[in-house]
Amino acid sequence: MYDALRELYEDLILDHNRNPRNYPIKPEGTNHSAHGFNSLCGDEFHVHLKIADGRIEDIGFEGAGCAISTASSSLMTEAVKGMKVEDAKTLFTHVHEILTEEQVRDDKQDLLGKLSVLIGVKEYPLRVKCATLIWHTLHAAINKEQGIISTDD
Repeated sequence: MYDALRELYEDLILDHNRNPRNYPIKPEGTNHSAHGFNSLCGDEFHVHLKIADGRIEDIGFEGAGCAISTASSSLMTEAVKGMKVEDAKTLFTHVHEILTEEQVRDDKQDLLGKLSVLIGVKEYPLRVKCATLIWHTLHAAINKEQGIISTDD
């Protein structure tokens, strides 16, 4: 990773870990929630959504995890707040692909804007599950899936 990109990655991860946005918040009127847990490292989060008219009107999360999972959670909530549900599902797919695929097209990275900083997690393969846990939990909340969401395989 280029030094400037690495520095940006580290700065954003540290900032969102130290000062997570939309945390610890359960928005009033929450009508979609999910619980995610990564037993490998102990990351555990609850995502709360207020969805109306096909749009994520409000979002918050609670729980605890490592710096990467907390930062990913914070970045995710900022990105999807106010977004159409279908666009949030598409964003989930793009983020999952950039974190799990070996080669990522530049145009896909461009779609992510600030979230493209998460690509830096790929340098630490054991941490990819930390970064993706909240995204899987978001997807489950949108779809009203029951049970504990896990990135364990």
